[in-house]
Amino acid sequence: MSAAANPAAAGPAIHAAGLTKRFGTLVAVDHLDLSVSRGEVYGFLGPNGSGKSTTIRMLCGLLLPTAGEIDVLGCRIPRDAEALKRRIGYMTQRFSLYEDLTVDENLLFLAAVHELSRAAARTRIAELLERYSLKEQRTQLAGTMSGGQKQRLSLAGTVLHKPDLLFLDEPTSAVDPQSRRDFWDSLFELADDGTTLLVSTHYMDEAERCTRLAILDAGKIVADGTPRDLMNKLPGRTVLVETNDPRRAQHALNGLDGVIAVAQIGAALRVLASADQDLEWRIGDHVRALGLEARVEPVVPNLEDVFVAATLKRGSAS
Repeated sequence: MSAAANPAAAGPAIHAAGLTKRFGTLVAVDHLDLSVSRGEVYGFLGPNGSGKSTTIRMLCGLLLPTAGEIDVLGCRIPRDAEALKRRIGYMTQRFSLYEDLTVDENLLFLAAVHELSRAAARTRIAELLERYSLKEQRTQLAGTMSGGQKQRLSLAGTVLHKPDLLFLDEPTSAVDPQSRRDFWDSLFELADDGTTLLVSTHYMDEAERCTRLAILDAGKIVADGTPRDLMNKLPGRTVLVETNDPRRAQHALNGLDGVIAVAQIGAALRVLASADQDLEWRIGDHVRALGLEARVEPVVPNLEDVFVAATLKRGSAS
């Protein structure tokens, strides 16, 4: 059925308003508003404890919200949580399949859970084994596979029933960089086929791959937009300080008025600063006053600068 014929399909894939979750006195998610368009690769970026996993579990219907409204693929949650389960996939960082079953047995079990016929299951499993380079491992016990192989098997199991929407909660935290890159290539193939994806991560390079991104801190969205827009709208500026004693210079700059944050990158310092036009000169003079060499130049902001600015602003306001 087309979007025009089905009004629910014309709306966002995910819409949440005032979403809140409390565990006793702890507010894990705090009046969060969210809208994810269909076909997007939407990212959640945030530190541990920022509310990413709790939000995803509420959106999936696995956790009851304390307050707020949730609509996912036209389903009201928690009312329609059972109906939604057939239309979504949910993958976490922890390998959740049976380690004492083979690749084939795991996928056949999942096919039975999703009520696929035996013929349909065999066809779909063969397709997934080919797509995710698991044909040679089909008779191997899942528990004996490498981290990257387990990750590919988890993704195959998650998409076996061809869900419209995937929730992926830090799915690459336990694999090597090459496996991470390969995994993201697989995600974009799914997006090309029309699948909507919501991916949580704490890796900046992964966040930059998303079509749109929310930065979470203390249960709130503190920044939202495309990665490029977020970098372009960064308040203040970023400068690079090259000096012969970066550790000493860093300690000195941490207390300088207008300096928001300082991080050592190799033998240089990356300084997140206010928009003060004279600040570059003051940074250089401050470092040289210590008897150190100093070369200061503006650099293009990156997503880590945005993350630091957004979360520091939140921390100073609370």
